[in-house]
Amino acid sequence: MKEPIKHFGFDDKNYKWLYIGLAINILGYLLMIGGGAEDPSQFNGNELFSSTRITLSPMLIVIGYIIIFYAIMKRPKKDASEDQSA
Repeated sequence: MKEPIKHFGFDDKNYKWLYIGLAINILGYLLMIGGGAEDPSQFNGNELFSSTRITLSPMLIVIGYIIIFYAIMKRPKKDASEDQSA
């Protein structure tokens, strides 16, 4: 069986963590959307400054970036066959 050529330092686990981090980031940005009024002369402070937009969304975005950073920096484990051939 032909061994896959690894040109890049990512394996399946790295991609899994990367996609999880991206999903959390997208969720954080989606939760931050909105809060505007349909009539520009009205101001709804409760909707604009809700705890979801002020607290939860930024925390999710930071957590998402931390997970993405972890996915990029994580080294894939070496297989036993790679150790024996080296």
